[in-house]
Amino acid sequence: MDYPHPYVVLDARGRPDLGHAYTTGVGAWDEAAIAYGYSQFPAGTQERTALAKLLSDSRARGLYFITDEDSRPLGSAHPYAHLWDNGADPARELQRMLEVRAAALARFGENAIPRGEPLATLEDTVVPLYLLHRYQTEAAAKMIGGLDYRYALRGDGEMVTRIVAAADQRRALDAVLVTLEARTLTLPEPLLEILPPRPPGYPRTRESFAAQTGLTFDPIAAAESSADLTLALLLDPERAARLEEYHARDAANPGLRDLLGALLGKTWNAPEPAGLAGAVQRAVDMRALEALLGLAADPHASAAVRAEAGAALEHLAQDLAAETAGTPEMRDLRRSAIARIGEFERHPAEFKRAPPVEAPPGMPIGEDYDGE
Repeated sequence: MDYPHPYVVLDARGRPDLGHAYTTGVGAWDEAAIAYGYSQFPAGTQERTALAKLLSDSRARGLYFITDEDSRPLGSAHPYAHLWDNGADPARELQRMLEVRAAALARFGENAIPRGEPLATLEDTVVPLYLLHRYQTEAAAKMIGGLDYRYALRGDGEMVTRIVAAADQRRALDAVLVTLEARTLTLPEPLLEILPPRPPGYPRTRESFAAQTGLTFDPIAAAESSADLTLALLLDPERAARLEEYHARDAANPGLRDLLGALLGKTWNAPEPAGLAGAVQRAVDMRALEALLGLAADPHASAAVRAEAGAALEHLAQDLAAETAGTPEMRDLRRSAIARIGEFERHPAEFKRAPPVEAPPGMPIGEDYDGE
């Protein structure tokens, strides 16, 4: 059972195509549920046996049920129970979704709003496109430290638990880390040039990106909000604890140390791009640092997780102190990061991480949906 995201593809000319955004007809899960609830069996049929066969036939088709309670949390473990995603392979679908997003952003312009509307309203129109990958990122992230399982009964022959294959976890991690790259998060200059400050009567709303630039659109804050969505998934304390456990059970599985090394390799240890992309990357670097500090200070995280996070911070501070290359802005950022880590190490009990840059709400139906 699932809530699929609208299915967008690129046509032969590389343009987004919404012709297959939604399926038609009754879904496979609906058919199975209706058959179980309303089938009329011939006289003399053992109803319990016939119903059991309907269930076994559904399982053979790959249909099974995982609750919302097991699917919605950021730290949930099931690699295939998500909301608003597509595809049998979450990591591969994320790669495809990022290609669609890049093509759509490259084409985005004035035709996204009606003629006569203030150009400033493009700021809100671009939000769902810029964050098009957010729920597929969530699906792919749940493969990392993921556990495939069923609500099995004794004697039903159903698969009980299976840790996601190590290669699939690493492939998912690679896919998710792309969402933190400056080339993914930097908006094109032609788009930024047509985003003026908002006119009277058109204030920012909860559907707008946050801004630290006053009246003007803030592309760096938009990147920070997207990065924070990914970082919350990667550094969720429950996911981190499972990584530690599954690596201990089988050293082939990636551990938290592997994830943290890959994360820092994609942020602080990555080459610094030029221009706006460099400013975006530096902002993402600091968001990654704050997320890592938050994990190290999280009282709900296991002792092993906090220890790994603390060690990663110590090594990062050493690496930053030893590095002298880069732009003046990058050198200043390294000094600020070293001071921030030192503040945590001196007073860990008093440490407070910087709050995340909140992204606009996106899920159309959720636990907090109020119908507005």
